[in-house]
Amino acid sequence: MSSLSNARILVGVGGGIAAYKVCTLVSQLAQRGASVTVAMTPAATKFVTPLTFQALSARPVYTSAWEHIESQDPQHISLARELDLAIVAPCTMDLCAKLAAGFTDDIVCLILSAVDRAKTPVLLAPSMNEVMWGQPSTQRNLATLRGDGFKVIEPGAGWQACRAVGVGRLPEAMDLLSIVEETLKSRA
Repeated sequence: MSSLSNARILVGVGGGIAAYKVCTLVSQLAQRGASVTVAMTPAATKFVTPLTFQALSARPVYTSAWEHIESQDPQHISLARELDLAIVAPCTMDLCAKLAAGFTDDIVCLILSAVDRAKTPVLLAPSMNEVMWGQPSTQRNLATLRGDGFKVIEPGAGWQACRAVGVGRLPEAMDLLSIVEETLKSRA
C-alpha cells in the first residue's frame, strides 16, 4: 500500500517555465493512489494547458474562482478543508509575494488562503531566476511565509532556462514526490 493511497493533495501551479516538471509530479502522485486536484494561475496556463493536468490527474482543473466546476458551493473553502497536503510548484516570485501579503486574486492563492496550516501542510517550491531568488524582497517574503507556517522547499542550483547558472531551479519531480511522501508520513 502506497503512503499516498487516498491522500487528498492540491498541486498549485505557478506561471514559470518549470511548470513542465509538475506534470511528472502530478502523474506520479496519481499513480501512487493520491487524489490530486490541480489549481493553476492564469500565467501557468501559458506554459502547460489545464487539459494536460486534467488527463494526468483524472480530475477537473481549477483555473478561476468564478467557474464552479464541481459544485455550486464556495469550492475554495470546501476543497481547502478536505486536503491532506498542498504543494505549490513552481512557486514563482510573484506567487511568493502574493501569499506573503495575503492576496487572493488567483485561484491558487484563494484556495491556500482557506487552508488551516496548523492541520494541513502547505509546501512551497520556489522557482525563479537566480537574481530574482537573491532579491531582498524575495528573501523577506520567504521569511514571512515560513513564519506564517508554510514549508519552503529550497530550490536547486544549476543551469536555468534564462541561460543563467545559479540557485533558483525547481527540484526534480521525483525529489518533490519524496518530500510530499515524507511530509505525509511525518503527520501519520
